[in-house]
Amino acid sequence: MSVRQAIGRRVARFLSEPREGAVRIPTSSREKLAATLQKGDVLLVEGTSLFAAAIKYLTQSTWSHSALYVGDALGGEDPHMFVEADINEGVRMVPLSQFWDLHSRICRPVGLSGDERDRVIAYAAERIGHQYDMKNILDLARYLFPTPPVPRRWRRQLLAIGSGDPTRAICSSLIAQAFQHINYPILPELYLEGAPEDEKASAEYREWLHIRHHSLYAPRDFDVSPYFEIVKPVLKQGFSHQSLDWADTQRLKTLELEGPHLPA
Repeated sequence: MSVRQAIGRRVARFLSEPREGAVRIPTSSREKLAATLQKGDVLLVEGTSLFAAAIKYLTQSTWSHSALYVGDALGGEDPHMFVEADINEGVRMVPLSQFWDLHSRICRPVGLSGDERDRVIAYAAERIGHQYDMKNILDLARYLFPTPPVPRRWRRQLLAIGSGDPTRAICSSLIAQAFQHINYPILPELYLEGAPEDEKASAEYREWLHIRHHSLYAPRDFDVSPYFEIVKPVLKQGFSHQSLDWADTQRLKTLELEGPHLPA
């Protein structure tokens, strides 16, 4: 292991530790999340680590991590499995218990055939064992001590300052490559004649042009993509506001003492 890799692993372990005082707020129960997920779904989560804080800052988004739902297609310890790129363990399979108590969002690709879903999953599965891009970790770490103001037009590029090694991965680029493998779009491709004169619009123009490369994708891109449906487990599994049992003031004080509760 090189000195750079050793330093990268130490930094990765530090950045993956939960922030002090960070609150985990799940938006649905584990049962409803499990019942709603379909193979090929992308699960976005709001992490609580220092690394997650850097991702959320640079992308100006709630979401810091993404994982591909594969269900029982690859076996595993649980029928509800994901493939993800973890900063410490690299590309691996993890069960639903890894995410169910976090704020999350299901992004579902629309119109895929069963064969296309299988090909997306197979692409990700072939990369299990690949390592996380440590150069990317070291670059991101600079924006946490303390977090400096970074111009909006540069933030996206800062997420892609990796080694370029095909055996290295970051969470969103892995999933982006899997969908690009079957020619499924994530963000639309725009053709504009010349850059807009307005500075803000020009920054957006450059970002849209650059976003086509898989290394520049971030978790939020699956959220804003016009080709991925947002699926909310509480609504999908049946919801009626008339069935809610509202607590009185005294009961609310008791709940606050006990901690946050899962949605019904």
